[in-house]
Amino acid sequence: MHPLVPLLRTSLNAAARLAPGLAGRAAFHLFVRPQGRARLRPEEERLLAEARPGRLEVRGKGVVTYAWGDGSRPVLLVHGWSSRGSRFAAFVRALREQGYSPVLFDGPGHGASEGRATNIREYREIIRHLHAEHGDFEAVIAHSFGVLAALFALRDGVRTERFVGLGGVGRFDWLVEGFRTGLGLDERVIDGMRGHVETTLFPDEPDIWRRLSATHAPEELAAPVLLFHDAQDDMVPPAQSRALARAHGTGARLVVTEGLGHRRILADPEVVAEAVRFVTAPALSPSGVPAAG
Repeated sequence: MHPLVPLLRTSLNAAARLAPGLAGRAAFHLFVRPQGRARLRPEEERLLAEARPGRLEVRGKGVVTYAWGDGSRPVLLVHGWSSRGSRFAAFVRALREQGYSPVLFDGPGHGASEGRATNIREYREIIRHLHAEHGDFEAVIAHSFGVLAALFALRDGVRTERFVGLGGVGRFDWLVEGFRTGLGLDERVIDGMRGHVETTLFPDEPDIWRRLSATHAPEELAAPVLLFHDAQDDMVPPAQSRALARAHGTGARLVVTEGLGHRRILADPEVVAEAVRFVTAPALSPSGVPAAG
């Protein structure tokens, strides 16, 4: 346990008795702040040196982007919480070998981008910017929180032919509940935080809590789905991907791996190869899922 957790718990729970809105706003600012920045690995640095760097601005924060290839057949890669885009290095290499044009970014507060915090709305804005710049994606490949954020954007105007999720979060409420139990917060704090999300982050978007769930309105994705989740994932339980697979029905397939955990799944050769086969497969099976190559 972080040494500040008891102090935060006591302070927020006490504040919620007198000013739940204020406590909720304070909790929200903790909720949207990543736990440090993932370091750039030497092999990732070499890969990024070969990319075309770009920059866009979201709510006053500069966001670094990277693209490879000639721009045809773009594939968007969406990283998870407290991670960075370069963690998709194995996917970038495999996609380039197949003639695709990978595109990735570091979210605000992550990697080389500016800021100390971010949220699912900012991820959606970034993905919208990249969609406008690169056109419809041949595929979107996302990890962890990136799965939730990418599916949120894909049900809101961004288009892709196929979707791959790895160790994905399926329900926003699961993140909120994990935050509450992790800090031991009173329900009044969370009620205040939810109110802040509704009035400040999404003031013009009714029914936002249902829409934030990646299991909501799966028909709006209109693309086949391949999901990977490790049985020993210690960050996101496999039940999250199972819920996504059930929601998408025959249009989805879930592959459960063993021994890769939450992070190593991104670089596992078999996972990368199967995902790329899914992306590159020329035909769809009767169920709507691309047949294996």
